[in-house]
Amino acid sequence: MSTDRRTVLADAAIQVLAEEGMRGLTHRAVDRAAELPPGTTSAYFRTRQALLTALVRRLVALDQAELQAAGERAPVMRDAGELTDGLAGFVERRLTGAGRQRSLARYACAVESVRHPELREILVPRENAARDAVRAFLCARGVADAEGRTLTLLACVDGLVFDRLVGGGGGVPRGEISGLVAAALRDSGSGSDGADGRDAPG
Repeated sequence: MSTDRRTVLADAAIQVLAEEGMRGLTHRAVDRAAELPPGTTSAYFRTRQALLTALVRRLVALDQAELQAAGERAPVMRDAGELTDGLAGFVERRLTGAGRQRSLARYACAVESVRHPELREILVPRENAARDAVRAFLCARGVADAEGRTLTLLACVDGLVFDRLVGGGGGVPRGEISGLVAAALRDSGSGSDGADGRDAPG
């Protein structure tokens, strides 16, 4: 029961942070979002830092579960177009629904982690099946520094998500993602620049 209640509170804290920002993240606000009696959150997380740490751990756990599941169920990517499609789906999930809420909370936590190294340690990117799939694809295409290119590609995709969230620019055109994939594949020795032809002007 204790673990379940902590998870409920952490999820409510993510919602509060996404909707009200870091200044709005209070024990009382989390109580209200979780629809629990006043004082419940402070009983489980006595300080605001403890609440924030629990929130970040929950964010990372949710993200990792999503990425692991996505990587495990995705077929082996055969070309740059399929990698682009996979990344486009990831971006859409991060910009809509619960994914959008988590994205907003994640970026707020990333800024906060500049002043709190313990949060930065939790937020460090981790291995998961989706990341493995991207790296394996780049390796198969002859990319010399597949690990470095994977990290750069995923960081750039994350940057597109951030840009649309803060800029209110809607979704990300497939062509933008295709360009990032092409850059990751450039000079791979495979004889292809990674373009899949679907975004070329007619």
